Amino acid sequence: MQINKIFNSIGKIDKRDKFFFFLISAITIVFFFIPTGFENSGMNDSLRYEKGLVESIDNSDLHQISIVTIGTQKVKIRILSGKFKGQEVDADNVLLGQKKLDKIFKVGDKVLTILQLNDAKTKCIGARAADFYRQGTELFLFMAFALFLIFFAKFIGLKAVISFIFTAVVFWKLLIPGFLKGYNPLVLSILIVFICSIAIILLVGGVNKKGFVALFGTMTGISITALLATVFGYYFKIPGAVQEYSEALLYTGFVDLDLSNIFISVIFISAAGAVMDVSMDISTAQSEIINRVPNLSRTELIKSGFRIARPVLGSMTTTLLFAYSGSFMFAFMAFMAKGTNIESIVNKNYIAAEILHTLVGSFGLILVAPVTAIIGGYIYKWNKNAIEI
Repeated sequence: MQINKIFNSIGKIDKRDKFFFFLISAITIVFFFIPTGFENSGMNDSLRYEKGLVESIDNSDLHQISIVTIGTQKVKIRILSGKFKGQEVDADNVLLGQKKLDKIFKVGDKVLTILQLNDAKTKCIGARAADFYRQGTELFLFMAFALFLIFFAKFIGLKAVISFIFTAVVFWKLLIPGFLKGYNPLVLSILIVFICSIAIILLVGGVNKKGFVALFGTMTGISITALLATVFGYYFKIPGAVQEYSEALLYTGFVDLDLSNIFISVIFISAAGAVMDVSMDISTAQSEIINRVPNLSRTELIKSGFRIARPVLGSMTTTLLFAYSGSFMFAFMAFMAKGTNIESIVNKNYIAAEILHTLVGSFGLILVAPVTAIIGGYIYKWNKNAIEI
């Protein structure tokens, strides 16, 4: 069979790993086709979103005011997709004077074009240039990432790609619709993160002792992080509306959403990836140690796990600081430029939210390391008469 030849060319693969790979792949495909219930929410069925190419532009109505540009850019676009492919339409690009939202097109740019159709949906009666068309570039970047990962890591790389897609699909099809439907954010988030952890860790680490040590360590670490986020989120008194687009959700009609608990959920969801990394690092290291030194005692194996964890934790906590502070670099620059004092900065809602993100996530990492080492000591040194995992 051709599939088996492909797997055999990659190398020897455990039957349990192969079965789990196909199981997660099948579940991913099923989830991909599950409707979220929000596909047509608030959408006008007379609108079509198509790819277009800018043929010509007219900037005569644009006006520069200080550092911003306002007005309407007239754009002639040739449609490149859909029912109206090949047709040319005149579209408007309205600039509002907001640099993070406005864009100015040039001839040759590919744009996402919104077409307004007549009642019979047979003719385009209006058009608007919504944004640059980035879908092709995004797909190319993902494919390059996936191919390089598979080329370098072989079957593990392929499993990592599947775990990546699985997580993205589960978030889009289950987590986000669940939030919008009003399910308890904390319970839903814990369940989704646990499901994704099972898929990711057992795919990448394998359905074996190494995978289960990392999985149990991850679940413990995520549970602790969720508890810390809930407790300190209460004392920080940060409103859920501090997150970008939260007010847009309320104005859309989702006024009953528990934004505060969704914000708390986002904290431990954000930390889950780093927790998995640390847990997998320690589990893998302990697996190598016990394979090299089978007679090592349980106590010594746990101590080795602790020693391995120390430098890992040092770098991982700094990684979180880089990730979170990097996203707020422009805000920090603005504060410094205005001479804002440090007390004012750290007490602002959105800065305090990032501090909570960083410290709770780092705390979860510190705790998951020793917990994983202890779990590894017991699982790797399981009684020989017990059933092998």
